[in-house]
Amino acid sequence: MKPFRFTPILKSLIWGGDKIAPYKGIATDQPNIGESWELSGVAGDESVVADGEYAGRTLPQLIAELKEELVGRKVYERFGTEFPLLVKFIDARDDLSIQVHPNDALSQMRHGKHGKTEMWYVVGADEGAHLKSGFTQRITPEEYERRVADNTLTEVLCDYAVRPGDLFFLPAGRVHAICAGSFVAEIQQTSDVTYRIYDYGRLGKDGRPRELHTELAKDAIDYAVQQDYRSHYEARRNVETELVACPYFVTSLYDLDEPVEKEIAAFDSFLVVMCLAGSGRLVDDKGCETPIRQGETLLVPASTRRVRFVPDSEMKLMTSRL
Repeated sequence: MKPFRFTPILKSLIWGGDKIAPYKGIATDQPNIGESWELSGVAGDESVVADGEYAGRTLPQLIAELKEELVGRKVYERFGTEFPLLVKFIDARDDLSIQVHPNDALSQMRHGKHGKTEMWYVVGADEGAHLKSGFTQRITPEEYERRVADNTLTEVLCDYAVRPGDLFFLPAGRVHAICAGSFVAEIQQTSDVTYRIYDYGRLGKDGRPRELHTELAKDAIDYAVQQDYRSHYEARRNVETELVACPYFVTSLYDLDEPVEKEIAAFDSFLVVMCLAGSGRLVDDKGCETPIRQGETLLVPASTRRVRFVPDSEMKLMTSRL
């Protein structure tokens, strides 16, 4: 079974920019594309297989048909036909709202849904690009409410100038925002539960201020303070560099100018492969070759025992699995 390619779901958003379509090498008349959902099982936004024998099937339909062959036995037993990750490219021309996501327990209690832990890998950054993550000082829930009301919340949020290759891990409960000039690849739990805390007084498409979730967010926020909210790693050539390992996903980086082989049979999991730069091929254990280039995402079935990443000249990949 060869890797699957899906049609990206493009989202026009008020803060969206103009980088996603040329980055992915696609033509579109949509303005202000802020997000490209590469792999999604979110209800109403299910990814659709782009080509091959299974073309036209949604991701949940594909899982229902192929079961553990596609996602792995343990993953299928746990999630059924729900794909457990939501994979995106995000292009922010303007600042996104300041947000927080509840953890699994709180989200299940309130909404009957998964919580949301996520990560950002900075693919590109304009001059002045920045991100917000975490608090600069300890505040109380009462101070949080006051700062939302008097528009001073940003004064106690860490703001990071970013450049390509920067990495941020965002466990549920961490206050955060993608800000102007940032182009990121995002891996997250499959969840649409987001609490908007602050939106700079911005108006939505209907001309009204967008809804805030001040009270809901109050109990979801982790108020602990860390010295540094960035994640650090040592970039290496032609080897696997683990970026994040958490209960919800394991993500690695490959910066290649020669082939590298990855054994995946023992994981009992699918493998998501995002091409961040360059181009090349994925060659599976049966010798089947699947081309991949910058901006594309492939889903490698769990039944694949090993995969070989072969760059045309240079290629940068990010992989994620359970």
